[in-house]
Amino acid sequence: MRPAGGPPHPVLVAGKTTGTLVLLLVALPVNLAVTAAALLTSRRSPVQPVAGRKTILISGGKMTKALALARSFHAAGHRVILVESAKYRFTGHRFSRAVDRFFVVPKPQAAGYAEALLAIVQAEHVDVYVPVCSPVSSYYDALAKPLLSPYCEVLHEDADMVRKLDDKYEFSVLADSLGLPVPDAHRISSPRQVAEFDFAGAGQRYILKSIPYDPLNRLDLTSLPRPSAQATAAFAQSKPIAVDRPWIMQGLVAGREYCTHSTVRDGQVQVYCCCESSAFQVNYAMADKPAIEAWVRRFAGALKLTGQVSFDFIEGEDGQVYAIECNPRTHSAITMFYNHPGLARAYLDDGAGVIEPLPDSRPTYWLYHELWWLITQRGRAARLATIWRGKDAIFDRKDPLPFLLVHHLQIPWLLLQNLVHGKYWIRIDFNIGKLVEPAGD
Repeated sequence: MRPAGGPPHPVLVAGKTTGTLVLLLVALPVNLAVTAAALLTSRRSPVQPVAGRKTILISGGKMTKALALARSFHAAGHRVILVESAKYRFTGHRFSRAVDRFFVVPKPQAAGYAEALLAIVQAEHVDVYVPVCSPVSSYYDALAKPLLSPYCEVLHEDADMVRKLDDKYEFSVLADSLGLPVPDAHRISSPRQVAEFDFAGAGQRYILKSIPYDPLNRLDLTSLPRPSAQATAAFAQSKPIAVDRPWIMQGLVAGREYCTHSTVRDGQVQVYCCCESSAFQVNYAMADKPAIEAWVRRFAGALKLTGQVSFDFIEGEDGQVYAIECNPRTHSAITMFYNHPGLARAYLDDGAGVIEPLPDSRPTYWLYHELWWLITQRGRAARLATIWRGKDAIFDRKDPLPFLLVHHLQIPWLLLQNLVHGKYWIRIDFNIGKLVEPAGD
């Protein structure tokens, strides 16, 4: 039996975990064969150290976007150091040919995190720190910036700006103050505010979104008001809204959703991409949306940002674009630059000019996600077309070990830990390299 609002019975959780481990074990021989063939037939391209070769420190080692950046910096002749917390110490990315050293550091919110980064920066003579942040770690990497900056460049905004950008309501107010279009927004710190809100007077529908990152509620896009005042109040009451856990009630704009990644240096966008978006985003293909790019350039330029910023947009039915939130961190859409020789320079050098994914870059996907959907959902022709036309974001014939070890070391290790401790999980995110769990990272 499943308690109301609670996880399934422990026996069901254990069965789900065991069944998933069995499925991964079934896939192992095929992945081993593919990896072995790649190792035997691919020649490792010699990397010539470049003039001004730098040592690059990258965090977030469990995530595909960290691997994508490591490969790009390595291909450009730089030395790459990867770090991750102890929970993810068996990330498959540490075995990449692009990674020179791997270190375990405390969780970003733990005491000693910034000091651990500093010790690595000093010992390894790091030139540039590129945080690849989880939603939780963006702020803590910003707090670490003053400690690290005397020793290396930190490609990240300061703590005050990260806090403003990460707060969906404050970001909305900030963008509006710059004359950039955003939906109507209200900060909500009590369910009563929703119950008492004058929806009739507002003349539009709204959605509720948690301001702190919430891996569960982020997918609930129920529109308000509900059919009755009582139902509206009950819906708000069902959410963990509190003064210390505020939400945003944001005007609902009908249209198509897009996501973007930008790497910015002193207000100049130097890396840019835009994709159609979805709630559980694991497919990326470049979309040409000049109005969205113009919005991003105006925002970054006005605030003189330096770092990595990702935005979510809605393009209304009238063609107007509205920014709905900002995430001051790397977007997984960076995987579309897998074959771009200029990515490292665009990250490291002022005045490098803006780059976008190459015209011949294929859309990126994660094969094990596609295979699961191929088995469990309709629309198999579309899934097969995605696999045929696109590129797996992790697999690289010249660097095949991450593809093997993410799926058959990193994820199985996490599943085994949950099985031993009886922990409930919702789904696997191969892109981020984690199990999505209640109150997870």
